[in-house]
Amino acid sequence: MSDVTHALTHLDESGRAHMVDVSAKAETVRIATARGRVLMRPETLQRIKTGGVQKGDVLAIAQVAGVMGAKKTPDLIPLCHPLLITGVDLAFKLDEDASAVEIEASVRVVGKTGVEMEALTAVATAALTIYDMCKAVDKDMVIDQIRLVHKVGGKSGEYRRADEPANGVAAPGGTGGMTAEGAP
Repeated sequence: MSDVTHALTHLDESGRAHMVDVSAKAETVRIATARGRVLMRPETLQRIKTGGVQKGDVLAIAQVAGVMGAKKTPDLIPLCHPLLITGVDLAFKLDEDASAVEIEASVRVVGKTGVEMEALTAVATAALTIYDMCKAVDKDMVIDQIRLVHKVGGKSGEYRRADEPANGVAAPGGTGGMTAEGAP
């Protein structure tokens, strides 16, 4: 068995995929934050900003979709554990210079395994929803830079992506920010 196979926890000794047994792990507060963006034409961003998208309020729908995405992660990613998520926050920033919607999702749990995949799925689902809501006017949109930026909790402790600002996408009082609190 190679060192890489040994380092991957979702592979057993024979190299087959399996769900990791977390029964011996301690429950801790675990938080993960992910970010991504949807690049678009300036006129598409303006429509989002002014409410000019025919399907409705793009960011409100993307916010709900992101929460739902976090909750449905184990249904989409085969080896993820179902988790009792204690909170999901989504924030959006309209970046006119880049002609993009910046997305940030933070997911919290008290559990035996982390919520990195839930945060990443929340961002991806929100981004896909923005695309879906706006595709009638801009099929050239690009979803990119979906990445984990911070996580705390568990045996491995804290991780912070070195090239990321700590202040997030939508600082309190910032323009275009939204938050969705606590998904049951």
